[in-house]
Order: sequence, then structure tokens, then C-alpha cells
Amino acid sequence: QVQLVESGGGLVQAGGSLRLSCAASRTLFGLNAMGWYRQAPGKQRELVARISSGRLTNYADSVKGRFTISTDYAKNTMYLQMNNLKPEDTAVYYCNALRAGMDSWGQGTQVTVSS
Repeated sequence: QVQLVESGGGLVQAGGSLRLSCAASRTLFGLNAMGWYRQAPGKQRELVARISSGRLTNYADSVKGRFTISTDYAKNTMYLQMNNLKPEDTAVYYCNALRAGMDSWGQGTQVTVSS
């Protein structure tokens, strides 16, 4: 299993930007995919963005053109650059890693966007 630690959340005004980081306890080599998920109060956890071992990315329609997922293999870290944030982006954001059919999750970081 992979230990994951998120950071970078906070309070930002609508239209602002944040960059989330997810530090992994091991090399990213060998992971099948990594992703960011979010869960707003009273809602189910949803996929925000995902990146495969082949660097292929996919995004939720609601964040396309505003969010960018990336990985830095030298730092064992995944990022989520979030621009033009909207109040509906408010949620706890979770980092996920998939390896050999097993999911690992971080503890989550709160993102709050004020209008």
C-alpha cells in the first residue's frame, strides 16, 4: 500500500487559484494510476482528475479547462493546479493511487471557495 499526504488546500475567493500536492511514500513508478477525488457535504465522492502511468489524463467535465493534473517522479508527488475556482468546487479533496488492483487514499484537504 502507498501512504499519501495531501497539502495545499485552503480558503480562496471565486476566480482564484490553488495548487494541491500529494506526496507519496514510495516511487511513482509501478503505480497504475493516480487521481484526485472530491467530496462535498451531502454528496458522493467524485472523480476530479486522473493520470495514468502513461501520463494520459482525464477530467470531470465540470473542471475541464480549469484544472490540470500532473506528476513529478523525481519528487514522488502529484499535483492539481486549480484555476478560476468556483464556489461549487468547495469540497474535501482526496488523493488516490492505484497499484496492483489496490487503492490507497490520503486523508484529504479542504478547499473552500467563497463567492
